[in-house]
Amino acid sequence: MRETFQYRQKILHDPQHSADVLQMFPRFLDTKGLILQDFSMMFGEEAASKFLQKWNSSFKDKVIQEAKNLKETSLLKRHLASALNEGSETGRKRPKKISVEEAADHLVKFQKSCQSLEDHLMTTKGGSQPYLLATGTSKAQVFNFYIVLDKKLVPCQSCTSLGAFDELFKSHFVFSVKYDDSLSSLYTFLQTTVYNIDIGRSEETPRVKELRARLLNKQ
Repeated sequence: MRETFQYRQKILHDPQHSADVLQMFPRFLDTKGLILQDFSMMFGEEAASKFLQKWNSSFKDKVIQEAKNLKETSLLKRHLASALNEGSETGRKRPKKISVEEAADHLVKFQKSCQSLEDHLMTTKGGSQPYLLATGTSKAQVFNFYIVLDKKLVPCQSCTSLGAFDELFKSHFVFSVKYDDSLSSLYTFLQTTVYNIDIGRSEETPRVKELRARLLNKQ
């Protein structure tokens, strides 16, 4: 797959063929780690490693503190409790305002491992933006993550929520997919603040700029 990287990049920048990349390169569907490989080849090892290296040490506590200042819901409280107890793992439209519950559903869906993955693909409604599918015996016992894109399953190399989310973010660049409108501020914040990609060239909302400034200046 390394040998076909440049050809794959050419296809992704061709509007007539970019949507067919998973059909043309089906190894993404049965080989873990290819998203990580392509992202590293696109942006370099340093940028590729920033999220997993910096999240727990530089951003996690600051983001949790910012979240505590938001209007609390039962789901937000559960997410905060989970984050606080978590170990080392874990024309442009205006972004649509959605609830915490809806945002979580846009990012990750859960399915018990005893259920058919094909049934999930057939019954789930959604657009062309990727999301995570977590499978396990319960939401507290997840064993595998997949990235769902165009009703196809791309297996994640990581079995942790943090690592899987890293792969989900990177899939937007590897497959040349735009961010979900309702999550664009979140992804843009991570892109510019954590991964340091296209700083000053990406369109950011005032709130994203303000949050980045607060976090980077917070001791």
